[in-house]
Amino acid sequence: MDKVHHPSGRAKLTLLLCFAIAIFEGFDLQSMGVAAPRMRAEFMLDNAHMAWAFSAAIIGTLPGAIIGGRLADIIGRKKVLIFSILIFGAMSLVTAFAANYELLLVIRFLTGLGMGGALPMMITLASEAVSSDRKGTAVSIMYSGIPCGGLLTSVVAMLLAGDAEWRHIFYVGGIAPILLIPLLMKFLPESTDYLNHKTQSATPFLEVLFAKERRMSTIQIWISFFCTLVVLYFLLNWLPLLMGAQGLTKLQANYVQMGYNVGGIFGSILMGTMLDKIRMSFVIKFIYLGILVSLCCLSFSPTVAVLALSAVGCGLFIVGGQSALYGLAAIYYPAEMRGTGVGAAVAVGRIGSFAGPLLAGFLLSLGQSATIVIGSSIPVILIAAISALMLVRKPKQPVQLMQSTTAR
Repeated sequence: MDKVHHPSGRAKLTLLLCFAIAIFEGFDLQSMGVAAPRMRAEFMLDNAHMAWAFSAAIIGTLPGAIIGGRLADIIGRKKVLIFSILIFGAMSLVTAFAANYELLLVIRFLTGLGMGGALPMMITLASEAVSSDRKGTAVSIMYSGIPCGGLLTSVVAMLLAGDAEWRHIFYVGGIAPILLIPLLMKFLPESTDYLNHKTQSATPFLEVLFAKERRMSTIQIWISFFCTLVVLYFLLNWLPLLMGAQGLTKLQANYVQMGYNVGGIFGSILMGTMLDKIRMSFVIKFIYLGILVSLCCLSFSPTVAVLALSAVGCGLFIVGGQSALYGLAAIYYPAEMRGTGVGAAVAVGRIGSFAGPLLAGFLLSLGQSATIVIGSSIPVILIAAISALMLVRKPKQPVQLMQSTTAR
């Protein structure tokens, strides 16, 4: 029972290493946005070209998450994670040497392939490193590294100046994760849940997702992921521009964006901890009510200070809420199929990540105001909330399977 209340050194090491990987993934996720102005000038790109440059990595995460998650249940979480990091680290570094736009798109797609493979592994390893009553906290601590990485990207960008120095962001984002690989090979333990089940034959892919006892859970997880990530990535990509449309200077808009990331760091840890300690349905209501209030405040805030606080609230509840959803996905699939289940959920969520910025851009191209664009995300959040509430209010057979495994 001590393990339930006092995470082992093995668990702490796993969480620390996964947190470090998440920082580098978060750094790369926002590196394109930071590099975009100078990159656009060098390659002479218009908004449509830049939209595809932003989206190429997100598109790559779809097959990456599905393939990586499936392989993890067959050959192990650690091997897939290390290979995925090697891909996204190398491709992030190669981004700095892209000679033309077409090559840039290919490189960013391959970068996304690696990132897509890494995220389900980090979620799975973090959740399987601890006992059943700490899984939400573990996943959220790990996931808080992603907004930390986004914040670090902003800091690095503020230190760089000059037309050529957009490439330096990708030097940092590529070399750092590659240097981490030897540490992972030596110190990252393989999941004991995987080792306990690896002799079992792999469950067919569709049965993992759509067996009778998991069918509705899978669909509800997918809807929640998709809708929440639509709004998360819409704000991640468009928030500075929307703030500029409301009269903020570039510096003020950057501070609002940093507030969003700071809120995301604290929200990730808070929501996952609440998920383990408080009734799940209450946590879901708290998260999505907080998102709705924050979006309304962001739409109608009269001053820069209130806008910044609203952005912190959006980060707190949206990024924190998504981290809680990752924890839920890890809970709802038993160990022998967790990599596949989480990987598929991440892939569906990435479709939302791709759709959100495009839908926002479409509304802006129609001449809609920032208030209307932000407000249009409210129905999407309501759908996510309803789906998540339906998920946590039903019997959780996979959780029972998982707990019996832990007891052994």
